[in-house]
Order: sequence, then C-alpha cells, then structure tokens
Amino acid sequence: MNDLVTPKRVFHPAREDAEVANRPTEAPQTQHAAYRLAFQDMDFLLREDLRPVRFQLELLKPELLLDEANIESTFVFYGSARIPEPDKAEALIANAATDYQRLVAERLRAKAKYYDEARRLARIVSRVEPTDDGKRQFVVCSGGGPSIMEAANRGACDEGQESVGLNIVLRHEQMPNPYVTPALSFQFHYFALRKMHFLLRARAVAVFPGGYGTFDEMFELLTLIQTGKVKPLPIVLFGREFWERVVNWEALAEEGVINLDDLDLFKFVESAEEAWDHVRAYWSEQGETLVAA
Repeated sequence: MNDLVTPKRVFHPAREDAEVANRPTEAPQTQHAAYRLAFQDMDFLLREDLRPVRFQLELLKPELLLDEANIESTFVFYGSARIPEPDKAEALIANAATDYQRLVAERLRAKAKYYDEARRLARIVSRVEPTDDGKRQFVVCSGGGPSIMEAANRGACDEGQESVGLNIVLRHEQMPNPYVTPALSFQFHYFALRKMHFLLRARAVAVFPGGYGTFDEMFELLTLIQTGKVKPLPIVLFGREFWERVVNWEALAEEGVINLDDLDLFKFVESAEEAWDHVRAYWSEQGETLVAA
C-alpha cells in the first residue's frame, strides 16, 4: 500500500504557460496589451501603482539567490568609488590641470593605500571556513563598483572565493567590477532595498574613506544600531586622520545630539590585520569562534 507516488504538482509550471501565451496569434483581442500575462507585461509592471510589487521583487530576488548559494553571513565593505589603485595614483597628479585639481589628486594618492588594505582584508576574511552544514561565512560583499569596492571583490578573487556585488542603476553608467562573482552580481533600482541587502547578512562592516554614498550607508547603519533596530556588530573605520578631519565626532556628543557612548559603536583602524583582529575579538566576546583556513 506504500507504492503510490503522487506528482509534486498538478498545475503546469509558469514557464510553460508563459511559452504557450507567447505563441503568435492574429486575433485583435490577443494582440492587445490587456491580454498579456501580468508577469510578462513590462508596461504593467512598471506602472506607478505597481511600485510595492517591484519593491517585493527587488527584495526577494537577491534573497533567494543568496540563500541558494549557502551564504549565511557577509563581511561588508563600504568606501569611495574614486580612490585609485596605488600604481595608478601618479597618473591623477600628472593629469591635474589646476592647483585645486593637483591638491585633490595628491589627497587621493595619499588614500590609495586603502585599496591595498581593502584587498588584503578581503583576502583574510575569504579564508573563513564554512560551518559544518556548508553555510558560508563572512562572504565579501561590496557595492560592486570600482575603487575600494573593486579591491574588496578582488581580494576574494585572489583567494579563489566568490564575492557579492550590489550594484545600483545610475544615470552615469557604472558597470560591475570584473572581480564580482557573476552569479552573485545584483543590480538595484531602489537604494533602500540595496541598503537593506547590505545589512541582512552583515556580521562585520569595514568603512573606508568615501563621499556621500559611503556616509549615507555608514550613518544609516550607526543609526539602526543606536536605535536598537539592528543588533550591534563590529564596525571598523579605516583612516582615523580622514574620519576625524571630515567629521567632528566629539562635537556631536558635546552638542548633546548623540551620547558619548555612541562613539563606541565603531573602531578606527589602519590595517587589514588590525581590522580582522577587532572583528575576531568582538565575536569571541559573543562566544563565536572564527576559523580561517
């Protein structure tokens, strides 16, 4: 009586019905846009009032693919898209046409070392072994673009490991850097959904010198932890000199707009090794042991 096998489903898969629906026909009813299957009708999906559906799709697609890739936790890298790789830094100065451009180029050259630090940190964290059930830990995750983001994905690639890139549609084209794993290269329309995916699996965050985008991502994370919406996690800021020059952290506390202990939500570091030591110490205090191969 146990030899009966029931089918897994009785409905045809959506893909099959979609293929049937796409068969060419001559009838005016089937030629009209109203007759298209809703999920094949781009004009319908892009309507203003379908925004909630697009939000859901943009949340769900990366979530499903990252789950299927057995990625349980990530090490997120934030940072500028403009800091040059060290061996290309001199070209910026050579191409400077004004004193101001030369000043900017020199400052960018001084920060070029962080490309190497991001790459080295990514190499270190990419050696963390999966759990016994195959779940992958501290997978490198960047914004998928150039500069610091490229360095992070490149470091993972150096170790023969996959890495995630969360790109965003911009008016000026920004292609994913060549080191992002193609199957883990995602493109977003909504900044909010992209930032959410940065943090859903994040178990450590490295913030390198950067501009508006980096500030946006960093301060949102600090706010989420400060308000208790996200549990604390290790956050390392590379380059104390840079961060203390562009943000007067102590003044925020002295002005009473943040608490003094809010300054303990992050740690300044200068090297990849210092950053990794802090992350390991942080999770060790939480009873977690990080094992690198």
